[in-house]
Amino acid sequence: MSGKLTFEALKQAVASGEIDTVIAAQVDMQGRLMGKRFQAEYFVESAWEETHSCNYLQATDMEMATVEGYKATSWQTGYGDYIMKPDLGTLRRIPWLEGTALVLCDVLDHHTHKEVPHSPRSILKKQVARLEAMGMQPFMASELEFFLFKESYEQAHDKGLNSLTPISTYNEDYHIFQTTKEEDVMRALRNGLQGADIPVENSKGEADAGQEEINVRYAEALTMADRHVIIKNATKEIAWQNGKSASFMAKWDDKAAGSSSHIHQSLWSGKGESLFYDAGDKHGMSGLMKSYLAGLLKHASEITYFLAPNINSYKRFAAGTFAPTKAIWSLDNRTAGYRVCAQGTKAVRVECRVGGADLNPYLAMAALLAAGIEGMEKELELEPQFVGDAYGGEGVREIPKTLRAATQALDGSKMLRSALGDDVVDHYVHAGRVEQNEYDKVVTNWEVKRGFERS
Repeated sequence: MSGKLTFEALKQAVASGEIDTVIAAQVDMQGRLMGKRFQAEYFVESAWEETHSCNYLQATDMEMATVEGYKATSWQTGYGDYIMKPDLGTLRRIPWLEGTALVLCDVLDHHTHKEVPHSPRSILKKQVARLEAMGMQPFMASELEFFLFKESYEQAHDKGLNSLTPISTYNEDYHIFQTTKEEDVMRALRNGLQGADIPVENSKGEADAGQEEINVRYAEALTMADRHVIIKNATKEIAWQNGKSASFMAKWDDKAAGSSSHIHQSLWSGKGESLFYDAGDKHGMSGLMKSYLAGLLKHASEITYFLAPNINSYKRFAAGTFAPTKAIWSLDNRTAGYRVCAQGTKAVRVECRVGGADLNPYLAMAALLAAGIEGMEKELELEPQFVGDAYGGEGVREIPKTLRAATQALDGSKMLRSALGDDVVDHYVHAGRVEQNEYDKVVTNWEVKRGFERS
């Protein structure tokens, strides 16, 4: 695709004046792009080898606060540097930003030059390497939903983020006419991503007023996670350029549908053969796929934190909203937390429907792979599929209902501690507890409206 850049092509584009800016970005704990804009000439001269950032970027909350209590970095250790090592395989043009290219960076320890274990890209790469050692390649696709608003970000903040106006006035799920009215943003997004070496499949209206979905091509797990974070950043930048705003909150309004990030996943051999497909099985599911899925289910509560990392994430899990409440599997059933798609075909795969649009894709994919790997290693037996409306299912495995419960399950996960390392799990357990503690101190509008006069 035209957007992909080799380093040699970048140097030529810089020499001709076509590209004057190179963004070098790492991915933080929240899945955001953090980094620097380089004068392109300087980047191709020296910064392409490495640059530096404060190490607090991998130990901060949504507000970019210097959070106390992390083992990896603190005021006591002086908040030193990490190395940002550009992965030149991610180098690409950014068509919606004039004269700009982007490269994603791995995060290295300044002293050892080894990857920082708790950095999101490193966490996913470790699980991918485990599968590669088993002769397998994980392929994934994340479907991203978000809400588009008529107000710009600045206007939204001026209104106190109250009384925002979704881009449409009615449920626009699959509506062509309504989405025509949104093409200033969505066409620019599709074409921009396509031009940035992110192959787009489609966009569509989703299940509420102002809700959108963007789908891109299935890819190897790390590539898909890289695409995911660029898609989110692109959506916000292009919405802003058009005087609008976009939100990836899991639940922006209690009366509106939630925004998800369903993650499709399957394993393939080095020869391009699906390891999930078995033509002799009545559903086309190989024994390997069944064990992988059994691992996801066994460890469903433990991995939920990485699928739903914020207080708001848990407001999305509501019956009758197409967001799951039960961690069970079913065939082509959108009420299940784990849906088997394309049964009986070589495209058979698992769709995890638990994750919200606010997840960090590297962490979510790594957790899913870790659980699936244990399922395969232990040859776990897959429980019978759930049939019917999972919302009404009784006596079946539920998704944790709060961030507090999910963080506790993460803390106690022997599987994730073995797969990711104790320090990594402790790092994110601390993040979950900090988020919960901050929320517990806040007096909400709901409390004030309910109790100001009547309590």
